[in-house]
Amino acid sequence: MISSVRGLVRSAVGSTVVIEVGGVGLGIQVTPATALGLRINDEARLVTTLIVREDSLTLYGFPSADELAVFELLVGVTGVGPKSALGVLAVLSPNQIAQAVAGDDDGVFRKVSGIGPKTAKLIVLSLAGKLAVTAATSPTRAAPATSVAASVQAALIGLGWSERVAAEAVDETLTELADAAGDDAAPPAVAAVLRLALGRLGPAAHHATGSAASSTGTARS
Repeated sequence: MISSVRGLVRSAVGSTVVIEVGGVGLGIQVTPATALGLRINDEARLVTTLIVREDSLTLYGFPSADELAVFELLVGVTGVGPKSALGVLAVLSPNQIAQAVAGDDDGVFRKVSGIGPKTAKLIVLSLAGKLAVTAATSPTRAAPATSVAASVQAALIGLGWSERVAAEAVDETLTELADAAGDDAAPPAVAAVLRLALGRLGPAAHHATGSAASSTGTARS
């Protein structure tokens, strides 16, 4: 069992990072927000869990024990695989997941690609009483708005959305946040904007983008 990894970040693209430990590069699956928070050649530490399948060994990493604990609870729900569990954590923080479960709100989970209405309801039922809701999440240092927009757009493109769709989602999300917070508010954190943008796009938008790309390729051929 690999419980944690610490080493130099050699790459961070989309939802995969490579951390070099003792001369060996370990590929680790993470959320896009986690990947964005890592810097090439800087040292990083992630708490991890190894998922063993008949044809694969996949390492999943998280910046906090809370995220890992929620991931393991999600994977334990019937119909939720590691990829879908990671997708939930890409859209919702552990506290937001706990709030949704406490409020019997399965709608937020249906925004995640690969999770249908029945599985979303099962998540709420299975996790009931297993998660604690905190009054507030820890503050995250905000980055300049232009840097936030560029980072989030790059993450969305890495996840498969087109540049146009990603840019529109980021612009709409930042505008919505600015209207809600007022002119004097500090720029939002990258992770917060990415979660909201992913929630705005949803699985339907992602599938639509892929369909459009397929249609374009067919027309050209």
